[in-house]
Amino acid sequence: MTTDSPLGIQLYSVRDDIAPAQLDGTLTRLAAMGFTHAEPYDILSDPPGLAEALRRSGLRAATAHAAVQLLDETAILDSAETLGIGTVIVPWVDPKSINDRAGVEALAAAVNGVAERAARRGIRIGYHNHDFEFAQRVDGVPVYELLVELFDPAVVLELDVYWASVGGADVFELLPRLGDRVRFLHVVQEREPGNDRPVLGVEITGRVDEILALGAGHVEMPVVEVVAHHSDVFPLVERNAAFFKQVAA
Repeated sequence: MTTDSPLGIQLYSVRDDIAPAQLDGTLTRLAAMGFTHAEPYDILSDPPGLAEALRRSGLRAATAHAAVQLLDETAILDSAETLGIGTVIVPWVDPKSINDRAGVEALAAAVNGVAERAARRGIRIGYHNHDFEFAQRVDGVPVYELLVELFDPAVVLELDVYWASVGGADVFELLPRLGDRVRFLHVVQEREPGNDRPVLGVEITGRVDEILALGAGHVEMPVVEVVAHHSDVFPLVERNAAFFKQVAA
């Protein structure tokens, strides 16, 4: 990372503060913290309004979360074009839907099909993990490993290093092995208060700078996400922003 490196924030982190009347103020506040990009999780409700709010704040949107394999594919890709988003990322799937090989193969086929069609419009499709892709196994193999194997190489990965570690992964082994398949990282240096989820894999607390170094050269942007809200989320978001800005310096 360098001093001009992009830094994103998943807007789900501030989901209680992005109603239409709050959106401008929240985006401007995030930009003042040092974020350069916002990652929306709803690009269907009002794409032109969101595009204008981003423009006014100075933030850009290079990625967005959208279940493009389930929702209106054309509408999502149209919205992505309106917002200047180059990568639409599948954010979550029902864990039960991928608890056997048939389910994993069906998901991979669906995502691959969308990726092929989206590429004709100059848009990439990506996949974002949670913990269950690592905790669930098919024939003794973590579901995530099967998905990566079945995804077309054009499908990029947004590796959520926190969820991967909770699910049982060794991110320090996984990230180098995945190499340039990983184009975005979901990261958090300081977790939300009260987060005591057990980590089944290798703990990443205090080692996020190592993870960023492992992704150097192929990760296009780290994206901060704070999942749970137990209090005013902005001080926590600001501390995370300050950490990643310091790492980039």
